Amino acid sequence: MTIRATTTPAEPHTGTDVLTFGETMVSLQTEGPLSTGATARTAVAGAESNVAIGLARLGHRVSWAGRLGADEPARLILRTLRGEGVDVRYATTEAEAPTGALLRERLVADVTRVHYWRAGSAASRQQPEHIVPALTAGARVLHVTGITCALGSGPLAAVTAAVDHARAHGWTVVLDVNHRARLWSRKEAAHTLHRFRGSVDVLIASDDELPLIAGHEGAESEERAVAEMLAAGVREVVVKRGADGADLYGADGDHHHQAAHRVPVVDTVGAGDAFCAGYLSGLLDGLAPADRLRRAGATGAFVVGTRGDWEGLPHRDELGLLDAPPGSAVR
Repeated sequence: MTIRATTTPAEPHTGTDVLTFGETMVSLQTEGPLSTGATARTAVAGAESNVAIGLARLGHRVSWAGRLGADEPARLILRTLRGEGVDVRYATTEAEAPTGALLRERLVADVTRVHYWRAGSAASRQQPEHIVPALTAGARVLHVTGITCALGSGPLAAVTAAVDHARAHGWTVVLDVNHRARLWSRKEAAHTLHRFRGSVDVLIASDDELPLIAGHEGAESEERAVAEMLAAGVREVVVKRGADGADLYGADGDHHHQAAHRVPVVDTVGAGDAFCAGYLSGLLDGLAPADRLRRAGATGAFVVGTRGDWEGLPHRDELGLLDAPPGSAVR
């Protein structure tokens, strides 16, 4: 079973490989509790831009079309994404709203606490018309997340319009559920995400997120949830299990399991986005399902082994480093 990212024959592909959009924020990251006066490192963070950076490092053309404030955090975000090879020409500006922000405190070991300041942000005011130029430019794959859907009616409408456009033009639609409890409840998420069941080609979700879009909670089995999604028209369901690896279920009955790479865990934030980037990279490269899953697991392992949301994402020529014996020196 092989899924390939395509466009319709009547519309030759001239745009990017992957189009994504969503909220990217300025991120202040401390090595201890803020209340003790810990110093902070300035970075940028956002699920969709993390995926974009991961894809760019793996050699793919990727465009990020988020909405930012007219402020210094926006300049930092755009400079960072440009520097990583992400096309930001379709990013837009909301002059009357700020760029969102977050604070990430390292508390103990790899446990972190995240605080958000995203209510009323520029990204929360994104509307369908803001992404029209990016959609018109074309892409092979549309990547969206449940996070953008949770930001408000405007961002949800933008996701809906993007999915409808992608479906009409033969793109591959990828949805990463990416549930954020601080943005909306499980009930709200399930009610909203359920509408995308028949519009998604590739669904990516953690094992506890799958019920949100499958339409039921509680004692129902994962097998039934996967079967429901495949029956609704999803071609691949990818279930992330953290340290227990991941599984891929295909519409033709294929099932593949990928064990997690055993690496010292430094920081788990961003691992799911890295996994998604690796999977999309394999899809774009036309890899077999098991190989796509293997690449996804590798990119996730790189990120959990380093600090930061995306800084540890591998370049294509680094993917093989995980096969080196522990303590090896690459010379």
